[in-house]
Amino acid sequence: MHNLDTYHKTVVEMEGAGVDPEYLQGWQGGFLVNPVREEQRVNDAYNAGYEDGSNGVTDGYKNWVK
Repeated sequence: MHNLDTYHKTVVEMEGAGVDPEYLQGWQGGFLVNPVREEQRVNDAYNAGYEDGSNGVTDGYKNWVK
């Protein structure tokens, strides 16, 4: 698991930037090593967030700001 201080800081930063909620949920799940959602509930934003979160990427969200 990654550092929880990094988790909190990144989530606050993403929320403040107005990131796509699907990206944010994917990132959170990936960062916390949660299982991926069921196939019918995933989308591009979620998948990108999950991949970034799994890899500890903290600035990939900038492509998903609404």
